[in-house]
Formats: sequence, C-alpha cells, structure tokens
Amino acid sequence: MKMSAWSRITETRAKFLFFPITIFYWGVIFWRNIFYNLNFFVSRRVPATVISIGNLTAGGTGKTPAVIYLSNLLKNKKYKVAVLSRGYGRKTAGTQLVTDGITKDIDWRNFGDEPTLIAKKLDGVPVVVDQNRYRGATYIIEKFQPDIIILDDAFQHRSLERDLDVVLLNSQAPISDYKLIPHGLLREPMSHLKRADIIVFTKSEKMQPHQKVLNHAKKTKLPIFYSSIKLSGFSKNDSTIHEPAPNTRALAVSAIADPRSFYKSLESTSIDVVSKISFFDHYEFKQTDIDNFKETLEKNNAELIVTTEKDLVRLSGLNLNGVEVYTLNIEFSLDDDGVDYLNSFLN
Repeated sequence: MKMSAWSRITETRAKFLFFPITIFYWGVIFWRNIFYNLNFFVSRRVPATVISIGNLTAGGTGKTPAVIYLSNLLKNKKYKVAVLSRGYGRKTAGTQLVTDGITKDIDWRNFGDEPTLIAKKLDGVPVVVDQNRYRGATYIIEKFQPDIIILDDAFQHRSLERDLDVVLLNSQAPISDYKLIPHGLLREPMSHLKRADIIVFTKSEKMQPHQKVLNHAKKTKLPIFYSSIKLSGFSKNDSTIHEPAPNTRALAVSAIADPRSFYKSLESTSIDVVSKISFFDHYEFKQTDIDNFKETLEKNNAELIVTTEKDLVRLSGLNLNGVEVYTLNIEFSLDDDGVDYLNSFLN
C-alpha cells in the first residue's frame, strides 16, 4: 500500500520534531560509554561469575525466555545460580527479593512483570531486583553465595563487571526497528555491538535476520549463534497444560514489545484467532479492559482469550468475570554451536 501525500508530510514533520530528542539521547549514550571506556565511570566486580543477557533494542528479542533457559542449563550442570534484574515498572525501589527460589507468593507490582515471570518459571533459583546492579549483586552474594549471577537486560548498565556479555538480536525484526529511539527501537547504535562477547540471533526458526543487520554483526568479528522459540502448548489460567479444542474461536491479547512474533506463532496452532488487541509493552491491565475483552468475545462469538505468559502475570489479581484465559507457552532453545561455546566458557 502506497503512503498518501498527507501521511508522508506527517511522518516528515514527526521526524523533524523528534530530531532534537534523538540527538540528545544519542549524546547521552555516547558520552556515558566514553566515560566508562576512559574509566571515569568504574565497573566493579563481585566474587562470582557474571553473565549478562541484554540487547540493543527496547525489548522484543526474547530476553526473558533466554534468562530462564540459561538458568535451567546452568542449574542442571550443578551450578548455584541467581538472577538479577532491574525490575522495570515496579512500584518499589531499592533492593527487593522476588524469590529465594522456594517461596513464590509474588505480587508482580512490587518487582515488575519479567522478574515475576522468571521467578515463577524457575525452581531453586533466587531472583532479585535492583536498579543498581552492583548493589543488587552484592546483596545476592551475601545472602545466597551463588557460583553464577545472570543479569537480565544489562548491556546498557555497566556498573557491574561481567565475565560474559551476551547480546540478543531479533531475527524477525524489520530493518525499520534498527533506528535510534524514537525513530526506531535502538537504545544505542549498532556499532556498539563490539562491546559484547557474543551475539545471538533469536526467533530464527522462521526467518533469517535482515542482511544489513547480519552484516553489522559480522563486522564485529564476534562469535554469532542462533536460537529459536519453540511452542510448548497452552496453559489455562496459569495452571495446568490444557489444549483448547481445534478451531476454538479466540481473542488474542498482548502487551509485549514484539506482538508480531506472538501472533505469527498463533497461526501455527489449531485455534481460530478472530480478533487481536495490542497494548504497549508492560501495560498494566485494568478491570475495564476485562469488561472490554468480554464485550469483544461476545461480539465475535469467541470462547476464550489467548495471551502470553508475561501478559498473564499482569492480568493476575483482576476479576476475570468468568472469562477463560489461556497462555501460549514458549521455550527458548540455543543452537548446538552456542551450547558448545557456553560449555567451553564454563570450563
């Protein structure tokens, strides 16, 4: 579909208005990294192996499934593991213990949706949130003495020294995403990839990354690996595995950074998605949203809502008014070369 003349004018005006913001944001990122590189800002070390899982974009790469995957991989190798996250969107401040690895009676509002999901999915792995990564890591060391701390979304947070810096790039993202915020989703320029230790292209089961993005990655001369997202069935209301009947009419609801991947995954299932409702990432659902969902279900003669595991975290605590909610469960899987690299790193 061709863009109308008015749409082109509107887009040009928007880019012009946002240009000063872009320059300011880029300047902050540039000088912050310069100060770290020149040791004006200091990265401090803790007595544990630290692995960072991060990205260059504002969400959508699959960091949370990757953190869960890596935690389980390391735990199965008998390492004592803990996870440290910023806790984006939480109502609290400072250092907060999400779970000690055993107790999981968690209100996501106190910790953020992603740390809450990580805590729910992992057994025997402490999860802590702190916007100050060094302070949070020190708390973890004192309380749990782990062998390895996994940092969730920490590529831009350099106050804590890390032993392995992993950057995720979304294979399914269009090239338009790779522009600096607010024109695209980049938090910092692609050239900053060279600060990483390895690059992992995620969601590569359905398509290869855009050639320009792949070229940027190859220029770094860093090891490049690929991962996939595998569907692991549906769950009903955050409990047992429960598959909807084939051709069940459903309303798809998402409030994540990359709803395209979620909707594409639903196409490979047996349910019939008759309508889609999307919100911005980390959106806090309200009771009025449930009422609107119920109205949409009735309007479309649909039987249930299907959503993501992260979205269900934020739906918890609301009165569903008899609405059945299913989650499409996913699992992160790293290619064999990537697993071999991790084994070599650990040895």
